[in-house]
Amino acid sequence: MGQPKQDQNAIAIRCSLLRNIDTATQQAILDEGQIRRVDLGGFFFHQGEVADWMYILRVGRVKLVQVTQDGDQIVVNYFGPGQGLGIIVALNNSDYPLSAEAVEPCEAIGWHRDEMQKLMLKYPQLALNGMNMMGDRFTRLQERFRDVSTKRVEQRIARALLRLVRQFGKRVERGVLIDIPLTRQDVAEMTGTNLYNVSRILSKWEQSGWIESHRRQIILCKAHELVVLAEDLAQDSLFDLDESE
Repeated sequence: MGQPKQDQNAIAIRCSLLRNIDTATQQAILDEGQIRRVDLGGFFFHQGEVADWMYILRVGRVKLVQVTQDGDQIVVNYFGPGQGLGIIVALNNSDYPLSAEAVEPCEAIGWHRDEMQKLMLKYPQLALNGMNMMGDRFTRLQERFRDVSTKRVEQRIARALLRLVRQFGKRVERGVLIDIPLTRQDVAEMTGTNLYNVSRILSKWEQSGWIESHRRQIILCKAHELVVLAEDLAQDSLFDLDESE
Protein backbone atom coordinates (compact mmCIF):
# COMPACT_ATOMS: atom_id res chain seq x y z
CA MET A 1 0.00 0.00 0.00
CA GLY A 2 3.05 2.22 -0.04
CA GLN A 3 2.63 3.87 -3.44
CA PRO A 4 2.85 7.67 -3.53
CA LYS A 5 -0.52 9.41 -3.88
CA GLN A 6 0.33 10.72 -7.35
CA ASP A 7 1.03 7.18 -8.57
CA GLN A 8 -2.23 5.88 -7.10
CA ASN A 9 -4.13 8.75 -8.72
CA ALA A 10 -2.50 7.88 -12.04
CA ILE A 11 -3.86 4.35 -11.65
CA ALA A 12 -7.35 5.66 -10.88
CA ILE A 13 -7.27 8.00 -13.89
CA ARG A 14 -6.88 4.95 -16.15
CA CYS A 15 -10.47 4.03 -15.31
CA SER A 16 -12.97 4.39 -18.15
CA LEU A 17 -15.08 6.54 -15.85
CA LEU A 18 -12.54 9.37 -16.19
CA ARG A 19 -11.87 9.02 -19.91
CA ASN A 20 -11.91 12.14 -22.12
CA ILE A 21 -11.90 14.44 -19.09
CA ASP A 22 -9.19 17.09 -18.67
CA THR A 23 -6.55 16.58 -16.00
CA ALA A 24 -7.77 19.34 -13.67
CA THR A 25 -11.32 17.98 -13.71
CA GLN A 26 -10.09 14.44 -13.13
CA GLN A 27 -8.23 15.63 -10.06
CA ALA A 28 -11.27 17.56 -8.82
CA ILE A 29 -13.38 14.39 -9.11
CA LEU A 30 -10.78 12.30 -7.28
CA ASP A 31 -10.55 14.92 -4.53
CA GLU A 32 -14.27 14.44 -3.82
CA GLY A 33 -13.76 10.73 -3.17
CA GLN A 34 -12.91 8.88 0.03
CA ILE A 35 -10.24 6.21 0.47
CA ARG A 36 -11.41 2.74 1.51
CA ARG A 37 -9.24 -0.25 2.32
CA VAL A 38 -10.51 -3.83 2.34
CA ASP A 39 -8.50 -6.77 3.64
CA LEU A 40 -8.12 -10.11 1.88
CA GLY A 41 -11.45 -11.93 2.04
CA GLY A 42 -13.39 -8.76 2.87
CA PHE A 43 -16.10 -7.21 0.71
CA PHE A 44 -16.65 -3.79 -0.79
CA PHE A 45 -20.34 -4.65 -0.98
CA HIS A 46 -22.72 -7.61 -0.97
CA GLN A 47 -25.37 -8.66 -3.46
CA GLY A 48 -28.78 -7.33 -2.42
CA GLU A 49 -27.48 -4.45 -0.31
CA VAL A 50 -28.63 -0.93 -1.08
CA ALA A 51 -26.18 0.44 -3.67
CA ASP A 52 -24.80 3.54 -1.96
CA TRP A 53 -21.13 3.59 -2.98
CA MET A 54 -19.07 3.17 -6.12
CA TYR A 55 -15.30 2.77 -6.31
CA ILE A 56 -12.23 2.85 -8.51
CA LEU A 57 -9.61 0.31 -7.45
CA ARG A 58 -6.13 1.70 -6.87
CA VAL A 59 -4.46 -1.35 -5.30
CA GLY A 60 -5.37 -5.04 -5.26
CA ARG A 61 -7.81 -7.29 -7.09
CA VAL A 62 -11.48 -8.08 -6.59
CA LYS A 63 -13.67 -11.06 -7.48
CA LEU A 64 -17.24 -10.25 -8.54
CA VAL A 65 -19.66 -13.02 -7.58
CA GLN A 66 -23.40 -13.53 -7.87
CA VAL A 67 -25.63 -16.09 -6.15
CA THR A 68 -28.53 -17.40 -8.22
CA GLN A 69 -32.05 -18.09 -6.95
CA ASP A 70 -31.07 -21.78 -6.74
CA GLY A 71 -28.17 -20.91 -4.44
CA ASP A 72 -25.42 -21.50 -7.00
CA GLN A 73 -22.49 -19.07 -7.01
CA ILE A 74 -21.26 -17.58 -10.29
CA VAL A 75 -17.93 -15.79 -10.68
CA VAL A 76 -18.86 -12.92 -12.98
CA ASN A 77 -15.45 -11.30 -13.36
CA TYR A 78 -12.22 -10.18 -11.73
CA PHE A 79 -11.20 -6.52 -11.54
CA GLY A 80 -7.83 -4.96 -10.85
CA PRO A 81 -6.28 -1.50 -10.40
CA GLY A 82 -7.85 1.17 -12.58
CA GLN A 83 -11.23 -0.57 -12.85
CA GLY A 84 -14.54 0.60 -11.40
CA LEU A 85 -16.84 -1.17 -8.95
CA GLY A 86 -20.52 -0.47 -8.40
CA ILE A 87 -21.09 1.91 -11.31
CA ILE A 88 -24.81 1.05 -11.08
CA VAL A 89 -24.89 3.45 -8.10
CA ALA A 90 -24.68 6.50 -10.34
CA LEU A 91 -27.35 5.43 -12.81
CA ASN A 92 -30.28 4.21 -10.71
CA ASN A 93 -31.40 3.33 -7.20
CA SER A 94 -31.08 -0.44 -7.53
CA ASP A 95 -29.48 -2.78 -5.04
CA TYR A 96 -26.05 -4.22 -5.84
CA PRO A 97 -26.64 -7.10 -8.31
CA LEU A 98 -23.51 -8.95 -7.11
CA SER A 99 -20.83 -8.99 -4.41
CA ALA A 100 -17.29 -7.63 -4.66
CA GLU A 101 -14.78 -9.71 -2.66
CA ALA A 102 -11.14 -8.74 -2.21
CA VAL A 103 -8.83 -11.57 -3.30
CA GLU A 104 -5.87 -9.42 -2.22
CA PRO A 105 -5.61 -6.51 0.21
CA CYS A 106 -7.26 -3.64 -1.67
CA GLU A 107 -7.42 0.12 -1.65
CA ALA A 108 -9.98 2.10 -3.61
CA ILE A 109 -11.30 5.62 -3.91
CA GLY A 110 -15.06 5.78 -3.46
CA TRP A 111 -17.96 8.17 -3.87
CA HIS A 112 -21.36 8.06 -2.22
CA ARG A 113 -24.23 7.89 -4.71
CA ASP A 114 -25.43 11.42 -3.91
CA GLU A 115 -21.96 12.88 -4.43
CA MET A 116 -21.39 11.01 -7.69
CA GLN A 117 -24.74 12.14 -9.07
CA LYS A 118 -23.82 15.76 -8.27
CA LEU A 119 -20.49 15.30 -10.03
CA MET A 120 -22.20 13.83 -13.08
CA LEU A 121 -24.54 16.80 -13.28
CA LYS A 122 -21.57 19.14 -13.04
CA TYR A 123 -19.40 17.18 -15.50
CA PRO A 124 -21.62 15.61 -18.23
CA GLN A 125 -18.71 13.61 -19.69
CA LEU A 126 -18.58 11.71 -16.40
CA ALA A 127 -22.21 10.65 -16.85
CA LEU A 128 -21.57 9.62 -20.48
CA ASN A 129 -18.60 7.56 -19.37
CA GLY A 130 -20.70 5.86 -16.72
CA MET A 131 -23.35 4.90 -19.28
CA ASN A 132 -20.66 3.61 -21.64
CA MET A 133 -19.20 1.47 -18.86
CA MET A 134 -22.60 -0.04 -18.14
CA GLY A 135 -23.12 -0.70 -21.85
CA ASP A 136 -19.73 -2.39 -22.19
CA ARG A 137 -20.38 -4.63 -19.20
CA PHE A 138 -23.83 -5.57 -20.45
CA THR A 139 -22.30 -6.54 -23.79
CA ARG A 140 -19.69 -8.72 -22.09
CA LEU A 141 -22.34 -10.42 -19.98
CA GLN A 142 -24.26 -11.20 -23.16
CA GLU A 143 -21.10 -12.73 -24.63
CA ARG A 144 -20.63 -14.85 -21.51
CA PHE A 145 -24.25 -16.01 -21.69
CA ARG A 146 -23.78 -16.91 -25.36
CA ASP A 147 -20.67 -18.90 -24.50
CA VAL A 148 -22.52 -20.91 -21.85
CA SER A 149 -25.39 -21.53 -24.27
CA THR A 150 -23.41 -22.45 -27.38
CA LYS A 151 -19.82 -23.44 -26.55
CA ARG A 152 -18.49 -26.81 -25.43
CA VAL A 153 -17.24 -26.88 -21.85
CA GLU A 154 -13.54 -27.04 -22.83
CA GLN A 155 -14.04 -24.05 -25.12
CA ARG A 156 -15.64 -22.07 -22.30
CA ILE A 157 -12.73 -22.81 -20.00
CA ALA A 158 -10.19 -21.87 -22.66
CA ARG A 159 -12.01 -18.61 -23.36
CA ALA A 160 -12.21 -17.79 -19.65
CA LEU A 161 -8.49 -18.34 -19.14
CA LEU A 162 -7.64 -16.21 -22.17
CA ARG A 163 -9.84 -13.38 -20.86
CA LEU A 164 -7.97 -13.53 -17.57
CA VAL A 165 -4.63 -13.49 -19.37
CA ARG A 166 -5.66 -10.30 -21.16
CA GLN A 167 -6.51 -8.73 -17.80
CA PHE A 168 -3.83 -10.16 -15.52
CA GLY A 169 -1.25 -11.91 -17.70
CA LYS A 170 2.36 -11.73 -16.52
CA ARG A 171 5.24 -13.12 -18.58
CA VAL A 172 7.23 -15.77 -16.70
CA GLU A 173 9.87 -18.29 -17.75
CA ARG A 174 7.38 -21.08 -18.53
CA GLY A 175 4.80 -18.93 -20.33
CA VAL A 176 2.15 -16.45 -19.18
CA LEU A 177 0.98 -16.49 -15.57
CA ILE A 178 -2.60 -15.50 -14.71
CA ASP A 179 -1.49 -13.28 -11.85
CA ILE A 180 -4.48 -13.67 -9.52
CA PRO A 181 -5.35 -16.34 -6.95
CA LEU A 182 -7.44 -18.78 -9.00
CA THR A 183 -8.86 -22.14 -7.91
CA ARG A 184 -10.44 -24.80 -10.07
CA GLN A 185 -13.73 -24.08 -8.33
CA ASP A 186 -13.39 -20.43 -9.41
CA VAL A 187 -12.93 -21.59 -13.01
CA ALA A 188 -16.01 -23.81 -12.73
CA GLU A 189 -18.08 -20.90 -11.42
CA MET A 190 -16.85 -18.68 -14.24
CA THR A 191 -17.78 -21.13 -16.97
CA GLY A 192 -21.10 -22.64 -15.91
CA THR A 193 -19.78 -26.15 -15.33
CA ASN A 194 -18.68 -28.25 -12.37
CA LEU A 195 -15.44 -28.94 -10.55
CA TYR A 196 -15.19 -32.47 -11.98
CA ASN A 197 -15.15 -31.23 -15.58
CA VAL A 198 -12.70 -28.43 -14.82
CA SER A 199 -10.32 -30.80 -13.05
CA ARG A 200 -10.42 -33.31 -15.92
CA ILE A 201 -9.82 -30.66 -18.55
CA LEU A 202 -7.02 -28.87 -16.74
CA SER A 203 -5.34 -32.20 -15.96
CA LYS A 204 -5.46 -33.15 -19.64
CA TRP A 205 -4.03 -29.78 -20.62
CA GLU A 206 -1.23 -30.20 -18.10
CA GLN A 207 -0.38 -33.64 -19.50
CA SER A 208 -0.27 -32.09 -22.98
CA GLY A 209 2.04 -29.31 -21.78
CA TRP A 210 -0.48 -26.56 -22.52
CA ILE A 211 -0.68 -25.27 -18.94
CA GLU A 212 0.82 -25.64 -15.48
CA SER A 213 -1.33 -25.24 -12.37
CA HIS A 214 -0.32 -25.21 -8.72
CA ARG A 215 -1.01 -23.25 -5.54
CA ARG A 216 -4.05 -21.42 -6.92
CA GLN A 217 -2.08 -20.29 -9.98
CA ILE A 218 -2.32 -21.19 -13.66
CA ILE A 219 0.42 -20.66 -16.24
CA LEU A 220 -0.39 -20.86 -19.95
CA CYS A 221 2.60 -22.59 -21.55
CA LYS A 222 1.09 -23.00 -25.03
CA ALA A 223 -1.44 -20.20 -25.31
CA HIS A 224 -1.81 -20.71 -29.07
CA GLU A 225 -3.34 -24.15 -28.50
CA LEU A 226 -5.95 -22.60 -26.22
CA VAL A 227 -6.67 -19.85 -28.77
CA VAL A 228 -7.30 -22.49 -31.45
CA LEU A 229 -9.66 -24.34 -29.12
CA ALA A 230 -11.40 -21.20 -27.83
CA GLU A 231 -12.12 -19.92 -31.33
CA ASP A 232 -13.35 -23.34 -32.49
CA LEU A 233 -10.63 -23.63 -35.13
CA ALA A 234 -10.03 -27.28 -34.35
CA GLN A 235 -12.10 -29.90 -36.15
CA ASP A 236 -12.96 -32.10 -33.20
CA SER A 237 -13.60 -31.75 -29.48
CA LEU A 238 -10.55 -32.72 -27.43
CA PHE A 239 -12.62 -34.27 -24.68
CA ASP A 240 -15.77 -36.32 -24.39
CA LEU A 241 -17.09 -35.03 -21.08
CA ASP A 242 -20.32 -35.15 -19.17
CA GLU A 243 -21.37 -31.48 -18.93
CA SER A 244 -24.17 -32.10 -16.46
CA GLU A 245 -24.12 -29.85 -13.44
